Amino acid sequence: MIRRVHSLIICGAFCALSFNGQAQYVSHNKEKVNDFNTPMHLMKPEYKTPYGVATPEEVKGVIDRVLTFLEPATPFKVINKETQAEVTDLRKIDKNSVLEKGTFRLASYEWGVTYAGMLLAAQTTGDARYSKYVSDRFNFLASVAPYFEKLRKEGIVEPQIRQVIHPEALDDAGAMCSAMIKAQNDGLKCNTRAMIDNYIDFVMNKEYRLADGTFARKRPMYNSVWLDDMFMAIPAIANMGKLTGDKKYYDEAVKQVLQFADRMFIKEKGLYRHGWVEGMSEHPAFHWGRANGWAILTKVEVLDALPENYPGRDKILELLRAHIRGLAACQSGEGFWHQLLDRNDSYLETSATAIYTYCIAHAINKGWIDPLAYGPVAMLGWHAVESKVNQAGEVEGTCVGTGMGFDPAYYYYRPVHKYAAHGYGPVILAGGEMIRLLKTTYPKMNDSAVQFYHKQQKTDKPIFAEE
Repeated sequence: MIRRVHSLIICGAFCALSFNGQAQYVSHNKEKVNDFNTPMHLMKPEYKTPYGVATPEEVKGVIDRVLTFLEPATPFKVINKETQAEVTDLRKIDKNSVLEKGTFRLASYEWGVTYAGMLLAAQTTGDARYSKYVSDRFNFLASVAPYFEKLRKEGIVEPQIRQVIHPEALDDAGAMCSAMIKAQNDGLKCNTRAMIDNYIDFVMNKEYRLADGTFARKRPMYNSVWLDDMFMAIPAIANMGKLTGDKKYYDEAVKQVLQFADRMFIKEKGLYRHGWVEGMSEHPAFHWGRANGWAILTKVEVLDALPENYPGRDKILELLRAHIRGLAACQSGEGFWHQLLDRNDSYLETSATAIYTYCIAHAINKGWIDPLAYGPVAMLGWHAVESKVNQAGEVEGTCVGTGMGFDPAYYYYRPVHKYAAHGYGPVILAGGEMIRLLKTTYPKMNDSAVQFYHKQQKTDKPIFAEE
C-alpha cells in the first residue's frame, strides 16, 4: 500500500502522545478533542486523490493494467473486409484487404507516444512484454507497408496504413518516426529503417514552413504556428541526429526549439501559448495543458538526443527549467493540472498531468533540476495520474483532440473520453520514469508531507530532522 500519512490518526478516539521524549497518555473519557489532549497536527487529511510515497511495485501495477488493456485493444492483422478472414499470406493483399480495427490506431501520433512509453517501461521494469508490444507492431507495419504502397499507387488507399506509407502532415510522421528510431537505438529487431527514412523525409523536406523555416500550417488561418508541432516534428529530427550522427539534424532541432520559443513562450508565466498566427496584430495567450505538454516533452527529447555541450543545448536546458518552474506553480491541490493552466475553473486533465509528471521526473533523474524542490511535484502528479487508471486499465479524464482556439470556452468545453488515445502513452511514460525516480532517490514522509532527500532517512518518526 502507498505510505500515506499514517502517524497518529485521530478520529474521535485518543491515543498515546509523545512530548519532549516523555510518554504522555490521553485519557479515554468523552471529553472534546482540543489542543491539549490531541496532536491535531498529526491528524490524517481527507485527500481526494492519494497522497504519500509510492513504491516501484505499485507504480508498475498501474501501468501493467494499461498494458493488459492495450494488448487486445490494438490488434495487428490484415483481414479481408468482406469476409473478415485473416490474410496470412501477405502476397495476397488486395483491394479488399484492410488492417483489423481495434480501439486505437496503430500508426497515429498518439500511438507514437505510446510506443515510446512502452520502450521506457521495458527499460525501467525489465518486463519484456513492453518491448514485445512495440516490436510486434513495428514489424507488422514494416511487413505490410510495401504491399499497401503498391495498392496506393493504384489508387486504393487503406486509411490506417496511409499515414505510414504516405504521410501528409506532421501528425502522421514525427511521433511515429521518433519512436521507431528509439526502438532501433534500443536494439529491438525491427525492420523499420525504410519507414524512418520516409517519415524524416516528409518532416525535413515537405512540411509547410514560415519564411524563417519554423514549422507552420495554413489553418485555422494562413501561417499559423501550433505549439503541438514542436512535438510532431522536432524530437524525430533530434533523434535522427542521434541515429546517424549527422549534425544537420541537431542544428535543425535546436533552431526549431528556439524559434518556437521566440513566438510562443511567455517568460512572465513560464508557459507557452497554444497558437501564434502571423497575420494577427495581437497574439492571444491560451495556455492549453496538453500543448504545453508537447512543448516540454520536446525539450526533454532534444536534450536527451543532443551531445553534451552542443551549441544551443544550454539555451534549451534553461528553457526547460523556466517551463518547469511555470508549470509547478500551476499544479492543483489534487495533483492534476488544469485544461487551461492558469485558469483554475477549467477542468483537471489527465494527459497533460501525465506528460508533466514524466518530464519533471525525467529532468530529476537526468540531474537537470533539483529533486528536493521538484520530487514532491512529480509524486503528487503521479498520484493524480494513477487515480485515473480504472481497474480495466482504461485511462479516464483525457481531453479529446483539440484544434486552435482564441476564446476560453473552446478549451473549457472540449470533451473528455476514456478512449481519447492521447492519454495512454503519457501514463506509461510517467509510470516508467517514476519507477526510475523511486529507485534512485529517497522520498519519505516527514511531518505529513512528501519530502525528497539526498540520502536514505532511516527513522520512522512522524516528524524528524534530516540525518
